[in-house]
Amino acid sequence: MRLLLFALLLANVAYFAWSQQLLIGLGMAPATQREPQRVAQQVAPDALRLLSATEFQSVQEQASKQCLLAGPLEAAQLDTLRLALEAALPPGSWVFETVTQSARWVVYLGKFANPQALAKKRAELAALGMRTEPLSNPDLEPGLSLGTFDSQAQAQAHMAQLAQRGLRTARVLREREPMQTQQLRLAALPSSLLAQLGPVRQALGETELQACP
Repeated sequence: MRLLLFALLLANVAYFAWSQQLLIGLGMAPATQREPQRVAQQVAPDALRLLSATEFQSVQEQASKQCLLAGPLEAAQLDTLRLALEAALPPGSWVFETVTQSARWVVYLGKFANPQALAKKRAELAALGMRTEPLSNPDLEPGLSLGTFDSQAQAQAHMAQLAQRGLRTARVLREREPMQTQQLRLAALPSSLLAQLGPVRQALGETELQACP
């Protein structure tokens, strides 16, 4: 009996030494898993904390904020739009910015002697599968636009393509000189303010609010 108790005691001592890696010098120790890359990626526990309801709501609002742009704006829009902005949004949440628009070039046919000649030419172009666009420069009326472009080179390249299809009377004109206009920028707006933009959209008319690039 004593021999059995001694054997059990010796076994417990040996297990304790083995589990505490005291026998590692003899090549006897439990296997350990080492994953330093996971340890390095762990988030420091002391950096974590629970947010209060107010703080959580603030974080949600920051994440849902949007920046919006509208323009170019006509000078006649600005006064009405300013009144709508002042009534709907807090100061500092919107601003009018001056932007420079580059020149615009047009592939042009005209001027025509009368509306009948204009309609006849438009029908001829339609038969050739050539699409026309409205002119934005009233000084070129009555006439037809076969495309507007940001550079003279682009317009000339398009005119050359039309010439290959049989249209040889078109010419390239500068439809618009470089000009400065105004655009509306709405700073990062929370969802609570986005819901109040109805009067602003109405004052903008056909000019749409778009996400900032």
